[in-house]
Amino acid sequence: MKKEQKEGRYQRIFSQLEDLLKGKPNQQARMATICAVLHHKMEGFFWTGFYLLDEGELVVGPYQGSLACIRLKKGTGVCWAGIMTGETVVVPDVHAFPGHIACDARSNSEIVVPLKDAEGQILGVLDIDSTEFNRFDEVDAAWLGKIANLIF
Repeated sequence: MKKEQKEGRYQRIFSQLEDLLKGKPNQQARMATICAVLHHKMEGFFWTGFYLLDEGELVVGPYQGSLACIRLKKGTGVCWAGIMTGETVVVPDVHAFPGHIACDARSNSEIVVPLKDAEGQILGVLDIDSTEFNRFDEVDAAWLGKIANLIF
């Protein structure tokens, strides 16, 4: 998908999510809705979900796609890289990422966006995998960051 097409699709998804999330449902409902919309409206999203910090561990939250790892080994993998750096992490080839955790061997690329509350505290990550290599770029990073901000 060309960048202009992708921008347009994200803009429409963002607007749809703003409408769907009016009325301030709880965070769990917000995350579940975001997962469903992204997973079914963006091409190449193989696994779309959240990992949330729970007493120092990353535990799976709402998601769409194949079976997920329930807990992610502390300090390892792309999700923990997003937690530790506080920045979005784009991985064109997960097989080349040191310590990558393969919950599903069909995943080939990944993007992780930290979830920050109003005070800037990191509470977890939005994690999206694709079976395509090089699926994610700066357009995905920018829009998924905006979408993640709709949770809090």
